[in-house]
Amino acid sequence: MFNNGYYITAELRVKDNNRLEEAKTELNKLCKASVTEPGCTIFQAHQDSEKESTFLLWERFENEQAFKDHFEQQHTKQFVAKELTEIIKFNQSDVI
Repeated sequence: MFNNGYYITAELRVKDNNRLEEAKTELNKLCKASVTEPGCTIFQAHQDSEKESTFLLWERFENEQAFKDHFEQQHTKQFVAKELTEIIKFNQSDVI
């Protein structure tokens, strides 16, 4: 179903619940822009159904370098600069 690659699952939390809708909008923009990057084939945000300020990002890159390059993209830098979310934890994995 999925190809081997460099998978990331990141748990994010919105820093200020008053900015929840803004965070959702900006996460959607980030997802749409990120999947256009060379080496990125999945970049999807999921909102926790019980904790609305918690999101999971599911990401797949061809390799670690493509993942590192993601942080040099203008859209990624713009999202981070807004300081809407914080990373709670993340895991790197691959399919078996």
